[in-house]
Amino acid sequence: MAQKVKKAVIPAAGMGKRLYPLTRAQPKEMLPIVDKPVIHYVVEEAVSAGIEDILIITGYRKDAIIHYFDHNPLDDEFKGYGIEDFPNIYFVRQKKPLGLGDALRYARGFVGDEPFLVLLGDTIYESKSEKSAARQLVEKFEKIQKPLIMVEEVEKEKVKDYGIIGVEKETSEYYKINKVVEKPSPEEAPSNLGISGLYILTPDIFEYLQRIKPGKNNEYQLSDALDLLAREKELYGAKIDAIRYDVGTKETWINTFIKFAKNDKRFKLDI
Repeated sequence: MAQKVKKAVIPAAGMGKRLYPLTRAQPKEMLPIVDKPVIHYVVEEAVSAGIEDILIITGYRKDAIIHYFDHNPLDDEFKGYGIEDFPNIYFVRQKKPLGLGDALRYARGFVGDEPFLVLLGDTIYESKSEKSAARQLVEKFEKIQKPLIMVEEVEKEKVKDYGIIGVEKETSEYYKINKVVEKPSPEEAPSNLGISGLYILTPDIFEYLQRIKPGKNNEYQLSDALDLLAREKELYGAKIDAIRYDVGTKETWINTFIKFAKNDKRFKLDI
């Protein structure tokens, strides 16, 4: 019986080093893009895919994320932001900042035996079709029922900033992955296809998360667990008709803010 994706996990526990000093007292996920914080867009993306329950993994000094999803008396006055339609949202804290792979371990009890969508807390998407990026990925997963990640073509000089996949087989819709390398040099990269921060994983990923050792930056890398999965079972990638915005650096945050502001018809801006 084909499984549906009803749960989402949003790791949002990073320290935000690349955005210092903006992140001294507020989480990077709470930085604004026009008039909503980044985490609002991430939850909207999950909702667009039909998600019913969301787990947000927070960390040190990240209480602002939790407070944002409390009811606020102003919500009754300002309609149109969709907060009242958000699904059940749960929170857990990562005890130490040991990387994305470690953070996802905290989702084991929440996930149970179901497939789940993973969205990064500092990445948002602009769909180029009538369906959101997450919805497109969910529909592709429901066809093959195998772990699936969104990938995009990456310029050679930028592969060092991505998890890069190796491709065993390519069809019109999917890449069968045989290798995942975290932030390789251009010479070491197995392809120019980078992971785009959107994943649909199955519970067996937790077996591989338990097996990995600290990798890049002495952190537990999800890419290392995916590499083991690809070698021993099956892992697929797919391109999605959407633009990815990583707002994890000052430059990318500023550029994303400006683009979204310029495209917002509510405002007349001299930029």
